[in-house]
Amino acid sequence: MSKSYGKIRALKGLDLEVTRGQVFGLLGPNGSGKTTTLSILLGLLEAGSGTFEWFGKPASKESRKRIGSVIESPNFFPYLDAVTNLKIVADIKDFGYSDIDRVLKITGLYERRNSRFRTYSFGMKQRLAVASALLGNPEVLILDEPTNGLDPQGIAQIREIIREVAIQGITIILASHLLDEVQKICSHVAVLKKGIKLFDGEVSDVLAVSEFLEIASSDLALLATTISTHPGFKKLEKSDDRLFVHFTGTISTPEVNRFLFDKGIVLSHLSERKRSLEQHFLELLQDNQC
Repeated sequence: MSKSYGKIRALKGLDLEVTRGQVFGLLGPNGSGKTTTLSILLGLLEAGSGTFEWFGKPASKESRKRIGSVIESPNFFPYLDAVTNLKIVADIKDFGYSDIDRVLKITGLYERRNSRFRTYSFGMKQRLAVASALLGNPEVLILDEPTNGLDPQGIAQIREIIREVAIQGITIILASHLLDEVQKICSHVAVLKKGIKLFDGEVSDVLAVSEFLEIASSDLALLATTISTHPGFKKLEKSDDRLFVHFTGTISTPEVNRFLFDKGIVLSHLSERKRSLEQHFLELLQDNQC
């Protein structure tokens, strides 16, 4: 799927597959194509080329009814309370009112259901937008930067709402530039830069990769020389009492320990440092500078 705005190519041959039950994060800096992607999927923009499907079929008005979304800033009537605002949304979506209490409880707004929208904090307004997207119990929930502009408490509240919704089996697709939030919330992630997909896979696979190993023995000089002969050795850094060893691929502590023991070296220290999603993200951006 591709999309251009004049001479600017917002998406370049984007290919993604999201399966039922995933919490799928679109991660990338501003201008990477995240919002453009979501807008095309929701029918708000037309793709320049390429196609996409919802639920195994071409997108249609019927499939759109099975999707809830929050793409823009919350926009409700300021002098109406939460219940009345949600009734208006339900009328637009051709839903009944029976689901309003449920979504208010999920988003933690039930106790403030009779308060006017203008009295809500920014975080509460954002949660009401999520509540409106959950009306009708959609099968897919799409969120564009759901924690943008929120304080730490607001971020935590949105995070818990997403987790609760995911537990119910709803597929969630969210765009964010906050790596920490994607790491805490998402099961899968795609990294975009200038409309190009740099990575697509499970978050757990990224986090399972060791960034480096810390090792030490009675003779650091001999240890440095020996570990450098390991087939997966990439580089090492030294401190006063240990070595920090980087490898080209996935490496396990038992394998390294066995390799060194076979060379006659007994380690006094061996620990694994995991790579964060942020480290992987920055590596991808650095390796794909353009």
